[in-house]
Amino acid sequence: MTSHITTHVLDAVSGLPAAGVAVSLWSVGADTAQRLADATTDADGRVKDLGPEALDPGTYRVTFATGDYFAAQGVATFYPSITIDFTVEAGRDHYHVPCLLSPFAYSTYRGS
Repeated sequence: MTSHITTHVLDAVSGLPAAGVAVSLWSVGADTAQRLADATTDADGRVKDLGPEALDPGTYRVTFATGDYFAAQGVATFYPSITIDFTVEAGRDHYHVPCLLSPFAYSTYRGS
């Protein structure tokens, strides 16, 4: 099974997958956020099962625990976590939210 949300985290400094990054999925409302799932990136930097097979349309958040990841490597970082909010639309069966990170920068995009 592939969940509705997947991710892939790459460490731009080492040029390798970022294994062991804690990732959480949240449902975001106007004044609230509800944690839906937690996972950790595998040896390839991927999470293939972040949450359910389907999500209702709305706003969701993926949070990457980058501070813990870099601390485990003895590397200082400016970002203790990276938070990405995005919109799930009706009729879409999969969203891939990748993250390319370094201690002082990150980027993301709508993956496939």
